[in-house]
Amino acid sequence: MPDVNVTLAMTQFVPLAADKFDKNKVTPGVLGFLVFAALAVGVWMLMKSMNRHMGRVNFEEAPDPAAEGEKASASVPAPASGSAEAPASGDPAGERPKEA
Repeated sequence: MPDVNVTLAMTQFVPLAADKFDKNKVTPGVLGFLVFAALAVGVWMLMKSMNRHMGRVNFEEAPDPAAEGEKASASVPAPASGSAEAPASGDPAGERPKEA
């Protein structure tokens, strides 16, 4: 029954501090400061680690090989069914401007 001993000890200490304890003024004290400082140091360490990891990230995207194949096949137009038109001499890829 250790809880009973702690409760009895606290009931004896509270009347001693009652004359110095102001119920309208509550402060976090040393323990609150230590917890806040530990959280601040932890956040600082996380931010430092995140900056180091973000520095290692390569943001240049490698070209997609599937998209390259589609792009190459799209640049060569297929002949329309029933027409055998040659590309215009000024248009090297054989593409015509889109009509609005």
